[in-house]
Amino acid sequence: MFRLNLGLVLIILGLMLEIDIGESMRFELESGKTKCISEDINTNAMTVGKYTIVNPNEGYPLPDSHKLTVRVTSPYGNNYHLGDHVDSGTFAFTAVEGGDHTTCFWTIDQKPPVRITIDFDWKTGVAAKDWSMIAKKGQVETTELELKKLYDTVTSIHEEMFHLREREEEMQQLNRETNSKMATLSFFSLVVCLSVAGLQIWHLKTFFERKKLL
Repeated sequence: MFRLNLGLVLIILGLMLEIDIGESMRFELESGKTKCISEDINTNAMTVGKYTIVNPNEGYPLPDSHKLTVRVTSPYGNNYHLGDHVDSGTFAFTAVEGGDHTTCFWTIDQKPPVRITIDFDWKTGVAAKDWSMIAKKGQVETTELELKKLYDTVTSIHEEMFHLREREEEMQQLNRETNSKMATLSFFSLVVCLSVAGLQIWHLKTFFERKKLL
């Protein structure tokens, strides 16, 4: 039984070490268009991004038309990175504000339109750390390095749980406020309907009295 539990724990730890908190994608962008990608990043979390235009003619220089403008902003609009008229770039920062951080790509309008393929890799938290550099700099052994990864992964999961709990509390508060506003609106709607109905009855009664039908 002990061996079974130990094996289960090792499997769980192995899965945790494989967690990759980030996005790696390839997409196309037409000239004159804009594409934005958002990532929910916790406060004090490290994030690293890398973008590259894929050369449509491998072995030849990249065409002059294949240039990008890239901007990374915080939830409150603060700039973390700006690449103007570039074909590749990287960014790295520690988030001061928690929430959706946005990376926007756009190109100048061209005639005829040109489609650009972009490779974009965005990692956050544990996945953003360069473990090879940490191992080289600290001269740590493989086991110790794996333990460091595990510790950071557990810490990241723990922080994410607190973050989700805070978001849940915010949503519950929003629901309570919305329900309160809806109840108030329903009450006033009922008052208005009853008032209109009363006015209609009074108007009809007055009309029939004038016509001497009542």
